[in-house]
Amino acid sequence: MQPINVLKEASKLVYENVKGLAGTKAAAKDHGVGAGGDISRKIDVVAEKTVLDYLKKIKFECIVLGEECGRVELSKNPKGFVIMDAIDGSANAVRGIPFFCCSLAFATEDKLSSVTAGVVTDLSTGDMYWAARGRGAYCNSKRIHVHKEKPVYKIVGINVSGAKPSLIKRIQPLFENSNHARHLGANALELALFSRGLIDIYIDLREKIRVTDMAAGYLIAREAGGKILDKNLENLDSDLSYDTRLSFIAAANDELLKEILQQIKL
Repeated sequence: MQPINVLKEASKLVYENVKGLAGTKAAAKDHGVGAGGDISRKIDVVAEKTVLDYLKKIKFECIVLGEECGRVELSKNPKGFVIMDAIDGSANAVRGIPFFCCSLAFATEDKLSSVTAGVVTDLSTGDMYWAARGRGAYCNSKRIHVHKEKPVYKIVGINVSGAKPSLIKRIQPLFENSNHARHLGANALELALFSRGLIDIYIDLREKIRVTDMAAGYLIAREAGGKILDKNLENLDSDLSYDTRLSFIAAANDELLKEILQQIKL
């Protein structure tokens, strides 16, 4: 089975297993600190177990890198890595805010740039965003693209959760100019909306984002025609380590990127 199909099936199972759990007391049950350093909630554990059980069932030869479970080697001769944030937007999921997702990616090597398949499933609606390298990006069965035209309202996604005061001061112009700033609480799903043309630029300069949070969204955005750059304005890349923390800017086009960079003087 091709990796993209494996990820799709696993993601569908997660949707079925957690759609009735979000917003309940059970969803918030504390399961200790996960490999990523955050508290694992029951909804996180249920979602990860769903993916792991499926990969074991079909004997998919890989190494799993999970937000909660850490590194799990499912084969002595792995064909690559499954990069998993089974619940991205856990705080939203626990509170019942309908904006959280399952993010799954497959990489052939220990590099973000080697991701060849990615799936982000909106766990509130069931909408599935997916991409396979060289085949474009899709929402369900419909091809999607970043927004290339001049927007009627310029929507700028900015992750400022836990940002230092110095960074807030630096990006303040983005809130003052003719931008409509948003932070919705699930990075992978926000990158999916960017890929669909609903957000024009998405910025996270906190040096906090993990590879597990964005590996799938990274490929989907690129296949949808978007640019994803690091803080030095080079094409984003990194290893897949849990210790790696990223900053990035995802932009729909060069003109918009230039305009935003002038505002924050990056």
